[in-house]
Amino acid sequence: MEHDLKVGQRASMRRTITEADIVLFAAVTGDQNPMHTDELAANESRFGRRIAHGMLAAGLISAVLGMRLPGPGTVYLKQTLSFRKPIYINDTVTTTVEVASIRADKPIATLTTTVTNQDGVVVVEGESLVYSDRCRGDDSAPQSKPDAVPELVLVPVSAD
Repeated sequence: MEHDLKVGQRASMRRTITEADIVLFAAVTGDQNPMHTDELAANESRFGRRIAHGMLAAGLISAVLGMRLPGPGTVYLKQTLSFRKPIYINDTVTTTVEVASIRADKPIATLTTTVTNQDGVVVVEGESLVYSDRCRGDDSAPQSKPDAVPELVLVPVSAD
């Protein structure tokens, strides 16, 4: 196991948000809010068109944490989110996490989380708290285990 997490480390992922992303997210979560799924209703909104689900952006943060930094094996403990601006279909967003602090007594880190659009505008920002074995710089330090995490089971949902 690699134990090299350091304050100031950063990782990012870029993704263009598509119609399919929004449709699939709505299907998986059941969030069929017309702001996301109904062009006519969204056209009458303050945004003037459909917007992506805010939690879709939160999922992108989870992807960076779980796949890049700290990486596989990371367990989410907490996340704060501030939704600053909407994300529209075909926006290209960059999700960045940065290690802000690492606890000395436990393998837990705090990371700042930021999602920006193609114009560099911050659309979502927050802070995450994660458990990761990469937080320990000393291989001789005892490795505590997180509380049991239930297995996630995905069940297909009919479109009825």
